[in-house]
Amino acid sequence: MNCEVISIGDELLIGQTVNTNASWIGMQLNLIGFDVNYGVVIPDDKSAILNALKISSERSDLVVVTGGLGPTKDDITKHTLCEFFQTTLELNHEIEDDIITYFSARGLPILQTNRDQALLPKNCKILNNSKGTASGMWFDKEQTVFISLPGVPYEMKAIMLEEVLPNLRSSNSNASQLINKTVKTHGMGESFLAEIIKDWEEGLSDDKIKLAYLPSPGIVKLRLTISGSKKERLNQKLDYHIDKLKALIPKQIFGLEKDTMEAVVGNLLIEASSTVSTAESCTGGSVAKLLTSISGSSAYFNGSVVTYSNKSKEELLNVDSMLIEKEGAVSQKVVEKMAKQVRNIFHSDFGVSTSGIAGPGGGSIEKPVGTVWIAVASKNKVVSKKLNLGYSRERNIHVSALSALNLLRLELVNN
Repeated sequence: MNCEVISIGDELLIGQTVNTNASWIGMQLNLIGFDVNYGVVIPDDKSAILNALKISSERSDLVVVTGGLGPTKDDITKHTLCEFFQTTLELNHEIEDDIITYFSARGLPILQTNRDQALLPKNCKILNNSKGTASGMWFDKEQTVFISLPGVPYEMKAIMLEEVLPNLRSSNSNASQLINKTVKTHGMGESFLAEIIKDWEEGLSDDKIKLAYLPSPGIVKLRLTISGSKKERLNQKLDYHIDKLKALIPKQIFGLEKDTMEAVVGNLLIEASSTVSTAESCTGGSVAKLLTSISGSSAYFNGSVVTYSNKSKEELLNVDSMLIEKEGAVSQKVVEKMAKQVRNIFHSDFGVSTSGIAGPGGGSIEKPVGTVWIAVASKNKVVSKKLNLGYSRERNIHVSALSALNLLRLELVNN
């Protein structure tokens, strides 16, 4: 089944609002076996909406439209839908009662524009909005289903989850299943990764599995997709190939699906009954922020210091000034000393440290922008790694923080 998502809003086109609705809707449809083949963003303009609806009716079996269903004059979607489907608006008294209840419960006055949201096309199936006052609408035209939803994300999601997806599942019960599984990797760029796993990738074709590389700063996600009629068998095939991949690149794979590096590391620390503390320079507390973003992290995170200046490294971490002068603050020996010292200060099982040149200024021929050292200290040893990153300050900080956590992850796994 060919699916299409039409997003309406001037704010989306000028970049004032990020179009998160389209990505979320696409993911939800994909999870229940629908292929989303088209995504269109159009302005709040009658002719643009009519043209998009006409084109979509010719190429798609399911069209999901978001936006333009509010109470203000610039919300023209409902009126335009009436023209496209050759119908008129009529007052739905049940929806009107719901709107009155909605405002009364909040102690708010009810304006005529709010009541007008109960004016809905005669020939649509009304989709209840449990989070707001703009109803969703379901139209059937020839062989195409059109679904119109409000653009407010939490309202749109409520209607999708409570009304749309259950109906689509039942209507698509006999169709082919489409299943995705995602493997998350760190520590190797997309091209290098592709070269190492190329033989494994070629083997996916035997089971008609598609592979997509989804790179982002510090992480490359590998999405495997398979379709067929028997869900259990499809999952078995995906798991078989993922297990082979784990054996091929065990150090690079840190999780699956919605796993995050910080959550994976946190679970490993809990399993090992271990604690960690951090000493950060170039990352400015980003490692600590990632660790503490996980609920319950107080069980394993003891504390952190941000020693950005050389003086703070000397005074707070007792790193010898002669060592800094000789080796430089961005060096293997200094970052290893930082990891050891922060571990001792907070009485942690592990100490994690970072020191580097985030940029865009401050580099040299010997140590260009993007040079970063990370280290992890435990009771019996210290491991460290040099990173050679790029010129983007934000990216350098993010990738350095992820890399520091990954170094800790590897130590936990090895131990």
